Amino acid sequence: MMMPFKRQALVEFSVVEGADRCVSCGTKEPVYIAGQQAYFNYSTSKRITRPTNADNPNSGNKVLLLSIQNPLYPITTDVLYTVCNPIGTVLRIVIFKRNGIQAMVEFESVQSAQKVKAALNGADIYAGCCTLKIEYARPTRLNVIKNDSESWDYTKPYLSRRDRGKGRQRQAILGEHPSSYSENVYGPHGPLLPPPGNSRYKLTSAEAPDLVSYPVPQSSSYCSQASSSVAMVSNLHPTKMNCSRIFNLFCLYGNIEKVKFMKSVPGTALVQMGDEYAVDRRTHTHTHTVFVVCCSYAVIPSQVFELEDGSSSYKDFSMTRNNRFSSAGQASKNIIQPPSAVLHYYNLPPCVSQEQLLRLCSEHDVPGFVKFKMFDAKPSSKTVSGLLEFDSRMEAVEVLTVLNHHQIRIPNGSNPYTLKLCFSTSSHL
Repeated sequence: MMMPFKRQALVEFSVVEGADRCVSCGTKEPVYIAGQQAYFNYSTSKRITRPTNADNPNSGNKVLLLSIQNPLYPITTDVLYTVCNPIGTVLRIVIFKRNGIQAMVEFESVQSAQKVKAALNGADIYAGCCTLKIEYARPTRLNVIKNDSESWDYTKPYLSRRDRGKGRQRQAILGEHPSSYSENVYGPHGPLLPPPGNSRYKLTSAEAPDLVSYPVPQSSSYCSQASSSVAMVSNLHPTKMNCSRIFNLFCLYGNIEKVKFMKSVPGTALVQMGDEYAVDRRTHTHTHTVFVVCCSYAVIPSQVFELEDGSSSYKDFSMTRNNRFSSAGQASKNIIQPPSAVLHYYNLPPCVSQEQLLRLCSEHDVPGFVKFKMFDAKPSSKTVSGLLEFDSRMEAVEVLTVLNHHQIRIPNGSNPYTLKLCFSTSSHL
């Protein structure tokens, strides 16, 4: 039994002599697993026990823990219900993303849970990806407070989606999502489900209110094919651009999951964003310094190589705290703004002066600003914000690409400040 948080595991032998030989051999000669030395010792446990025994129908748990490995496509309650319910009646589903993507599924009976585990453990939801690893969960019942893409109580269909932090649901500016984003008919069957195609991170009409702060554009004039959550970015500078700097620019328009430079096409990268609307927002506000088109590729870490600055050609940003659209509250604070010559800066320590910011630009070989403005802050505020004006929009884009999310340390400070930049709605100071 694996204990990943402790980096330990329990191994039960059929006889004590087997455990004796294992400990003895591990003591005499080092054993390496995946490049790390493994240490063997006796456990205080006499045997490995599980919450249930699949061979005994009279004992067990009707809640399963599903871990989805290599999740190239979104996993929702609808997907898991479609996969599990034909085998055993599903009562409740809760999806969470603490250690990758996991879900708990509660069934009508222990026997149903045992059948599902036996039938689906190790199966792929979609061809070659979204592999199910199924174990018995500790809870015996799931508590669901709302029905949406991440939790659902099929015994209480009246549970409606609640707006975060509000007592009632907000009115969407554009109403229902455009018809161009309607559900597509699935193609040929895969192992468990057919591939979702271009429906990656498609929002349902119930989720449309979250778009109130950034209206959904109609079909992009830059996309010759159906909408996709992956953007292809070309005309990139071979020595100045890397995965982190692409993230610094694209994070203004939506969450970034992965960035990968294409070895076969120099100066070109694939950017996988959180949803197809983020790609549309980015293509509608492009900078003319790079070309952005949406494509139907999935970004996978194949053919990873070293860029000219020594960094990796592939980087996963799905768990970074610098993504700015991770919740409805965060998303509502972002104004989707095309590039301008004025940058809005925030989360800066109060002790940093105008001269220090100019020195920071010089140290990173980017243009300096020509005008500086700091907003008045409360005496108790731990950070300050303001505006920086540059000679041109191109210079502002370059500075944002390089200095966005730069770590600023102050004397006697325990944690660094993360400088955050975005394009301002002001055209000049």
